[in-house]
Amino acid sequence: MRWGFIGASNIAERVIPSLRKIAGQELVAVCSRSAPRAQQFAEQQGLASAHTDLSELLALGLDAVYISSTNEQHAAQTLAALDAGCHVLCEKPLAMSLADAAAMIERADTQGRVLGTNHHLRASALHGRVRQMIADGAIGRVHGVQVSHAVYLPPHLQGWRIDAPGAGGGVVLDILVHDGDLLRFLLQAEPRRITTVTRQHGLGQGQVEDSAMSLIEFDGGVLAQTHESFVARHAATRLHVLGTEGALYAEGSLTQAGGGRLWLRDAAGEREIEVPAVDLYEVGFDAFVRACAGQGAPLATGVDGQRSMAVALAGLASAASGQSQQID
Repeated sequence: MRWGFIGASNIAERVIPSLRKIAGQELVAVCSRSAPRAQQFAEQQGLASAHTDLSELLALGLDAVYISSTNEQHAAQTLAALDAGCHVLCEKPLAMSLADAAAMIERADTQGRVLGTNHHLRASALHGRVRQMIADGAIGRVHGVQVSHAVYLPPHLQGWRIDAPGAGGGVVLDILVHDGDLLRFLLQAEPRRITTVTRQHGLGQGQVEDSAMSLIEFDGGVLAQTHESFVARHAATRLHVLGTEGALYAEGSLTQAGGGRLWLRDAAGEREIEVPAVDLYEVGFDAFVRACAGQGAPLATGVDGQRSMAVALAGLASAASGQSQQID
């Protein structure tokens, strides 16, 4: 497929080497609001052309686009790309409203194109193993999950994420949206209600939060506790799944690195479960490419992206009201 990149972002720079590992992919051009940045990106990434006009990019006869612009642009750019006949892999959150996400999903269906959401944590071999062990009953009936996705947001990624609520800044739309998707993936159940408290601890400016804790209620009675942070220096991410017959504990899996360690604790004691490290973006883009060829679905579909958005948006509503919020 011939690929275009909408957004000359840091994450686009990161995924391009992974995409190049997949046979048959031609990386063609980039579009950015900044002409100097677009040109720099194209030169650094070996792309044929750089654009500031999206219609010019979409006139190049592309097969697929990867959208990693700021969040408030996702919906309009996705709709334009779908109308141009492109498959779309869009960064999270898919949009800024559930109505926009629904329009994107409907347009992809109408145009017969694939719409995927780049929820990279689904590509982890460790998370796949946890999902399978839960489904197999390895720890009995799951009743609780604890997620610590507290990290330090490096200076080169701060920018709009800490001061621009209109662009989707803040830790809730940046990280809780990932955790909501991962919990749906692991539990194979839907979240129904969320209670969220947000705070500023040194990075968030204006109305933008840099820390959040949530309690999420899932179908079947599972309770999930999540902590998201931009200000946790030197912290290791953790995932703890509690069942009636045992527990699964992972450290270091909630990152872009694709690794981590996993332990099972039950009546027989504690033992480490060996899982390989993988290139999360290679796995995710490969699944997307196959879906575009009619082989299966993206790791996270547009519907998955909409449902993870619903968790984050309900979390923001809960934080604003001080009350628990139903997840639409």
